[in-house]
Amino acid sequence: MSLAEERQLLAGWGRAGKSAARLVSPSCTQEAEKVLAALGNEGGRPAIARGLGRSYGDAAQCGGGTVIDCRGLTAPFEISPSGLCRAGGGLSIDSLLERAVPAGWFVPVTPGTRQVTVGGAIASDVHGKNHHVDGAFAAHLRRLELVAPTGRILCGPEDPAFAASCGGMGLTGVITEATFQLIPIESSRIKVETERAGDLDACMALLAERAEEHRYSVAWVDGLAGGRKLGRSVVTRGDHARPAELPAGAAKDPLAYRPRQRFRAPLAPPLSPLSPATIALMNEVWYRKAPRTSKTSFESIASFFHPLDAVGDWNLLYGTRGFIQYQYVVPFGAEEVVRDSLERLGRAGHPPYLVVLKTFGPPGQGHLSFPREGWTLALDLPLGRAGLAEVLDGLDELVAEAGGRVYLTKDSRLRPELLEQMYPRLPAWREEARRLDPDGIMSSDLDRRLGLRRSPEKKALGK
Repeated sequence: MSLAEERQLLAGWGRAGKSAARLVSPSCTQEAEKVLAALGNEGGRPAIARGLGRSYGDAAQCGGGTVIDCRGLTAPFEISPSGLCRAGGGLSIDSLLERAVPAGWFVPVTPGTRQVTVGGAIASDVHGKNHHVDGAFAAHLRRLELVAPTGRILCGPEDPAFAASCGGMGLTGVITEATFQLIPIESSRIKVETERAGDLDACMALLAERAEEHRYSVAWVDGLAGGRKLGRSVVTRGDHARPAELPAGAAKDPLAYRPRQRFRAPLAPPLSPLSPATIALMNEVWYRKAPRTSKTSFESIASFFHPLDAVGDWNLLYGTRGFIQYQYVVPFGAEEVVRDSLERLGRAGHPPYLVVLKTFGPPGQGHLSFPREGWTLALDLPLGRAGLAEVLDGLDELVAEAGGRVYLTKDSRLRPELLEQMYPRLPAWREEARRLDPDGIMSSDLDRRLGLRRSPEKKALGK
């Protein structure tokens, strides 16, 4: 199969660190096999799979190489009577939900956007608001089909290729198909308990309180509040509603599912319309709107799980310079790292525009899966002001020393010498990646920047 030489400039969702690569678009497993075979015949020219481009950093880029556009790998699709879903790796969570929800099924795990592919969800081993109960996406996988440079593989949780591919950032091959268990639902509404917390201690207490009683929980945190208000938050906990609980209007068609995009952001302006002043105003309104004590309401799946999807191309609102999302997890007992993060960013003049805090349960099977038991903090930070890199480098060290790690799917600037300390199962992943891809064909800008496939020259912090 010949590969065209036309190049495209690609970036992650944060719109920083663009690189040019040729783009190929297989429409089935056999074509994906031909693509990797052709790359092997070229002497191992590097390539990486890409879905809908929602990795914030450079995980789905391959400057000077080939990017395999997997959006055409949407077949097969079927749901068994027991809720076992067989889907193509290029099928979006959005398309899956459109078919599954009216039939009484929901994805076992969804990230904050439904605009991700099944293959991307596996390669990042995505987590959601229910990790403390249900784990990450790979925990619900029964089988995946992987087209590696050494050939097509069908593997399950007991296979070494499975542990290397779940959370493996696409570096073991192209995920062309997966079978996973959906969860049954009786309605398309979420019964939500909402209350506000006046500071970080109160927020963490609310998240920990009755954690096992609710399937979903998350806190929005005011990233611009300081002093005694540091970490003031709105905490939401939710569960799938039963028809008998719904308001009369919703109960007539309990499984109705009609997500809407309310508007689309215009082309990225030279300067972002977002600023500390506008964000502070929006944060104040959002915080004051939340009830002081717990209040129950009903929300649609789209508004509860994917609120930002209501704004098409919302990343353009950060302007041409773009932004980064910095996310880490630290173990329970390391709460001061979360506090220190907010304080350091505030003092340095880099307050985060969006902050989300959640709890994680036990780690999964994937060697490079991000979650581990503890607290995970995600921060949206606009680019353009000097000094941000130095602050984040310092936070990386705090996270590593506490036994935590940074989420590779969202990373665009981690120092490689911290990688092995953050991901202690990296040597096992490297061994399996070499077996599946001995010539190192699968590669990405993230891989080359961090040295994922090779041992770093410097020792990890504190080693």
